[in-house]
Amino acid sequence: MSRPQPTSRNDYPVFVPIQTRWMDNDVYGHVNNVTYYSYFDTAVNHYLIQRGVLDFTSGSTIGLVVETGCQYFASVSFPDALEAGLRVAHIGRSSVRYEVGIFKVGDTETRAAGHFVHVYVDKETRRPASIPADFLAALEPLLKVGV
Repeated sequence: MSRPQPTSRNDYPVFVPIQTRWMDNDVYGHVNNVTYYSYFDTAVNHYLIQRGVLDFTSGSTIGLVVETGCQYFASVSFPDALEAGLRVAHIGRSSVRYEVGIFKVGDTETRAAGHFVHVYVDKETRRPASIPADFLAALEPLLKVGV
């Protein structure tokens, strides 16, 4: 099995700014691995809220994370300014696989690259629900092409 390689800035169609925080650093002086998952969730949800399709207070459909993973290539630490590159690798009937690349501002390759899968469910019953048309339209610019 070959070792994973960083991905390029050009592989991501949309970027969301993320500012590291003092508390993100661990005792080793870099952002702790678990914090990257928070960055992923923050970036995707920020994008969906900005597109007007995620309303976690009164919306009827929410996304639950059912799978996640991350590979680390180079460290970041506070006070680094970061950018999360977003793309969508797969859209199913009720699920989406998001891929997120973490870059320091100005980097051409990812410091970390990860993914997570949202299964969209009815907010009340927590049963899988078809992805609404407005969500699908918001996801279209993120579709991974030719990568």
